[in-house]
Amino acid sequence: METVEILQAAEALLQPWAKAVTRPAGNRLDATLEPADLTAAVSALRKAHLGYLAAITGVDHPASAPATEEGQAAPDAGTLEVLYHFCQGAAIVTLRVSVPHTEPVVPTVCGVIPAATLYERELSELFGIEVKGTPDPSRLVLADEWPEGVYPLRKSFKGFSSTASEAK
Repeated sequence: METVEILQAAEALLQPWAKAVTRPAGNRLDATLEPADLTAAVSALRKAHLGYLAAITGVDHPASAPATEEGQAAPDAGTLEVLYHFCQGAAIVTLRVSVPHTEPVVPTVCGVIPAATLYERELSELFGIEVKGTPDPSRLVLADEWPEGVYPLRKSFKGFSSTASEAK
């Protein structure tokens, strides 16, 4: 199948779940989904042999307004976006799922793609996204001493103070 045919087939296949579909480049298709539709969409892509899972990436879209003086989250607390990239030749199909910072939960896709567990563990550790149902939620890349609730790939992470680093 040619790149254009792959993207057309993927767009038609994802239509029942996609809230929006865009073509950011000639060889790319982005489909925005609700978290509840993710597993069905991934399963459909796999059954149709429309690519392999090349990566799962996280993107932090922080709040547009700062927290209140009392430390409460801003009304728009921001979102975390999870991108599932499927490749077939030059064609790249990306499934985009957004969740609020206040409830960062996505379902696992390990039931469809068992090797996704590595990506899911990265999301959990580095972005603080809970992957519901993942078979192995143990740490993968961060040190065992890494503090709970500190996510180094969130834009709010500014590093540790020099005194905290020296204490280790």
